[in-house]
Amino acid sequence: MKTALAAIILALAALPAAGQNVKITPIGSHPGELCANDRAIVFEDPTGVRLLYDPAHNVTGGDDPRLGTIHAVLLSHMHGDHVGNLKLKAPGAGTCANSERVPAPNSTTAEVVAAKQAAMVMTRAIGGFVRTKVQGIVGGKPIGFCPQTNSVTTVPVKTICNSQTDLGGVFIAKAADAAQGVEITIVYASHVNDAPPALLSQEQQERLKVDGGVLEFGPATGFVVKFTNGLTAYLTGDTGVHSEMKTVVNEYHKANLAVLNLGLNAGAYFSGAHAMNDLVRPVSVIITHPNEPVTEGGKLRPLSRTEAVIKQLKPAAHLAISERTMEFDGKGKCVAGC
Repeated sequence: MKTALAAIILALAALPAAGQNVKITPIGSHPGELCANDRAIVFEDPTGVRLLYDPAHNVTGGDDPRLGTIHAVLLSHMHGDHVGNLKLKAPGAGTCANSERVPAPNSTTAEVVAAKQAAMVMTRAIGGFVRTKVQGIVGGKPIGFCPQTNSVTTVPVKTICNSQTDLGGVFIAKAADAAQGVEITIVYASHVNDAPPALLSQEQQERLKVDGGVLEFGPATGFVVKFTNGLTAYLTGDTGVHSEMKTVVNEYHKANLAVLNLGLNAGAYFSGAHAMNDLVRPVSVIITHPNEPVTEGGKLRPLSRTEAVIKQLKPAAHLAISERTMEFDGKGKCVAGC
């Protein structure tokens, strides 16, 4: 009898954290709104692991009090509105259509990594760039790859580190007292990945200017994040529609939540509904990266491009309202804050 009871207890312990939710908090330019330049989002696993996705132009710096503890920073690509060549002057500064920002010479991504002593989860090419910027902030201290035990990195890490991952690579971040870790996979995005000239050296800028060129840092990416309660979130990054949304994200990872970046550049305003409805097929979609003021007084503006996309979506759609925390269960359903 005791043996059977012990076996049941062990089996239950191995299951995802039932009844516990992942907390998702967008960090935007104007509290209570979804605005044109909004991108950054904080994810908190039930075990306490906290991730920041694409710091962008949405933080005031590494000491932005809205961030709290950050164990790992995820960066999808090198465009200025993601790596953060500018930072928010103050929450609510400027308008929802055009937030007031000031230069961030080291990038907001590097500022947050340095301030939070965080792990960098991004391709090695992107990580090499960010690492150099971080070293400039922390006085040149060397930054190595994140330590792993059985392919798992315990967070918080003792020192800033790079994940040593590339396209298709997996990084697992686990709280010291947790039975499971949060599994982060880098996935393909159909987009370009050139760096903003303002973050490059003057020498590099001049070299590129001669030929009208840009400096690319490998492939642009998205992420699939598997949380310990069973929630599997697809963070699209900036991307056009592509076949791996079905074969990799849906059929292999079985994502039940998608964070969909809108925008004209990669075409998601045109292809996003098809990608979600027919390829990814999540239970819920969080809408972000709109490049237009989406809300007024926290309510969806009628006749906006974003409204048009939402009307086409079959999954439940939720706006990434700044500083409003949403909670999702393991099946991809929003159970609070939406």
